[in-house]
Amino acid sequence: MLRRATVFDVFDLSRVLIRSITGLCKADHQDDPEVVAQWIANKDPATIRGWIRNGAQIWLAENNGQPAAVGGLTEAGEITLLYIDPDHTRCGIGGALLKKLEQELIALGCAEGRLEATRTAKGFYSRCGWQATGRCSQRNDLSCLNMRKSLNLQD
Repeated sequence: MLRRATVFDVFDLSRVLIRSITGLCKADHQDDPEVVAQWIANKDPATIRGWIRNGAQIWLAENNGQPAAVGGLTEAGEITLLYIDPDHTRCGIGGALLKKLEQELIALGCAEGRLEATRTAKGFYSRCGWQATGRCSQRNDLSCLNMRKSLNLQD
């Protein structure tokens, strides 16, 4: 089940984000405690509550009633979050959530989607039709790539 997250979901959202980063993104943080701490610093319930209260579109995917994935986007066409709980990988949840986020961007009138992919997620996004456009300029500590995808149905 995919649904828009509310402030009542912040603890589940935080847990999924942190579990995904610490458990699945080892190729990016190399188990370096300082890098992990920096990456998860703004993934606490209070910060996430602020994102939602400020109008951020945060989505929650559930699998068998359990929080399984978190996605986020901006009205400017950027996917800001897409994290899967390690217990829910390889069952199509990430692809379904990405498709939902893309549909939301289209509904907002965006002709193109943008995101920043980690080394861990690059292959997933590429398989879903996203193209790398260069290195992220703001994340020197992560192997981050800017990616884009045309959302025009004619392409």
